[in-house]
Amino acid sequence: MKNVISYVTRATDERLRCLRIYADANGETHMQEIDMALLPKTLFKYNPPLCLSDTLPASGIHFCRVPSGMGEVSWHNPPRRMLVIWLTGEVEFETSDGDIRRVAAGGAVLAEDTTGRGHISRHPREGQLVAHIELA
Repeated sequence: MKNVISYVTRATDERLRCLRIYADANGETHMQEIDMALLPKTLFKYNPPLCLSDTLPASGIHFCRVPSGMGEVSWHNPPRRMLVIWLTGEVEFETSDGDIRRVAAGGAVLAEDTTGRGHISRHPREGQLVAHIELA
């Protein structure tokens, strides 16, 4: 099993790294690390530019409390393409190709495996708080 990956600490002024879960044409699911470019852009008038990604079109956001004791959620697919941000705790994912990765709080996961075998997620006993951003 791989160690916990802290994507937050791996961000630089030029890029943000996140985990992508996706299905191939045969329905097998996989994980890969992807980079999102960060470019200097003025966000607040009269202040220096910030390093921002492109705007991702989204149709909504909701916050989710994974209840304490939930533990493992067997094979499942997200209902739509989502960017999921883990606000507390860490989570472990397993895809059908046998890959297992753990993501620390603050990490972003691009969940695109809306078809195929899906993935397993394993949550801490104490539960956790998650933001689900539904991508358009």
